[in-house]
Amino acid sequence: MCREAGAGLEFLLVHPGGPFFARKDDGAWTIPKGLVDPGETALDAALREFEEETGFGPPPKDALVSLGEIKQKGGKRVSAWAFLGDCDPGALRPGTFEMEWPRGSGRMQTFPEVDRADFFDADRARVKLLAAQTPFIERALHALG
Repeated sequence: MCREAGAGLEFLLVHPGGPFFARKDDGAWTIPKGLVDPGETALDAALREFEEETGFGPPPKDALVSLGEIKQKGGKRVSAWAFLGDCDPGALRPGTFEMEWPRGSGRMQTFPEVDRADFFDADRARVKLLAAQTPFIERALHALG
């Protein structure tokens, strides 16, 4: 999600939830994303994951602009779409996941998929985002800016 701001676009980014990211900030944020389910298109997965990770309704498909694909450090391929919209990041309602924590304890705990969301201008978004995802900022600026 991108919104128009005084000097350009701002980008909605999310911070991963759970214990591994609790103390990480710059370089740890991401676009809302997830895995493609069997029989699902990448676009349909993106819309579903946006809603699951944020709790915000997805945009109509015809509002989306493809930003292509990037390959992250670990080999994961991420396809992204941009759209103009707005929301209150404080109204975030993410889904949850369960994992054993602390490791080896045998105790399962539930964590939010993302623990916060916020809008950032392009310069700040480049700092907050995982390095591999920063090309999406440039592509969105070109497509929507």
